[in-house]
Amino acid sequence: MTITAPSTTSSTSTEQRLAETSAPIHETLATRWSPRSFEANETIDESLLTAALEAARWAPSAANTQPARFIVARRGSEAFEKVAASLMGFNSVWATNAAVLIVGIAETVDAEGKPRPWAEYDLGQALAHLSFQAHADGLHVHQMGGFVAASISEAFDLPESLKPLTVTALGTLAPAEALPDDTLIARESAPRTRLPLDELLLVSE
Repeated sequence: MTITAPSTTSSTSTEQRLAETSAPIHETLATRWSPRSFEANETIDESLLTAALEAARWAPSAANTQPARFIVARRGSEAFEKVAASLMGFNSVWATNAAVLIVGIAETVDAEGKPRPWAEYDLGQALAHLSFQAHADGLHVHQMGGFVAASISEAFDLPESLKPLTVTALGTLAPAEALPDDTLIARESAPRTRLPLDELLLVSE
């Protein structure tokens, strides 16, 4: 299997997806977006995958409990097929081209049986760190909620304390036109939008 550097040729480039912000933000954040079109024949440098997972490992968590857990499934593996089988709707169409599918799991109960009320929040922070590092290294990430969590739990024999919350597709960017559906192509090329900042601030004194 050949390892290739992240692709830099695409009709939907990172530069075209630059966020319009009300104040300057870090370039990696301004250019980060969630594509659906991944290069199906490219694998990623394992050191870059490790770096993304390391970034997740060093994310903050409540009382340093570190409840984030991951299933890392590389394309071509049995684990990848199990994760792919859990995907719903359009996700099952495009996400299988990604080099890696990563299941984000929250450990909701500690070893003594006590609930970890912030586990899901902490997993979100870990995945945000993963996303930032991956994008900084020229990779792309798309996080999905459209999957059957029970299928993941059954396929990997997870205990009840481990709650699958998201599946992340990670790989190198392909042209939007590589997608097999016009609806997906349109979504891939649509402008990035966010609510204005002042609509998010309930109180700002």
